[in-house]
Amino acid sequence: MRDELRNKRVAVLAENGFEQSELTEPKKALEEAGATVEIVSPQRSTIKGWQHTNWGDEFPVDRMLDDARGEQYDALLLPGGVMNPDKLRINPRAIEFIKHFVDSGKPIAAICHGPWPLIDAGGVKGRKMTSWPSLKTDLRNAGAEWVDQEVVTDRGLVTSRKPADIPAFNKKMIEEFAEGVHSEAKGDSVPRPAQIR
Repeated sequence: MRDELRNKRVAVLAENGFEQSELTEPKKALEEAGATVEIVSPQRSTIKGWQHTNWGDEFPVDRMLDDARGEQYDALLLPGGVMNPDKLRINPRAIEFIKHFVDSGKPIAAICHGPWPLIDAGGVKGRKMTSWPSLKTDLRNAGAEWVDQEVVTDRGLVTSRKPADIPAFNKKMIEEFAEGVHSEAKGDSVPRPAQIR
């Protein structure tokens, strides 16, 4: 898988309270596949992870959300944790950022509670997906077809349920991110590497 994602730029959108393994393990897999990965956050300098039942480690923020544009990235990773997506889904700037990936057909990978803000960004209607079980009703009410599987892929959207699913999630995420823009998800987009401006 080395170099499969060379020249791809991936944004990891996260807030304090993300499930630590759901950021660190996919980020490592993406980097090992050759991607440039940036943590994008509403927080200025660091964000703090959550490990099962307690606070985890602090991680540096590469780019503040206010300074980031979806056009700068080829794909989006949304880690879970309960607090993290709950904060993101009520942040208009975060929803606007996610909406760029939804509207352009760029691939998105979301795990556990990570799909929650996709509802607010209009990214789940008509999509087959999975999540942590507590999101099932929310996703169904928003028009998704929810299934209980370790990983689900639908037109560039990759979803998984929990940390135990990370190996399968990482594999599918790398495949979808390598494919790039999914024209059937958007329409007339042409895949091209993101440029930093």
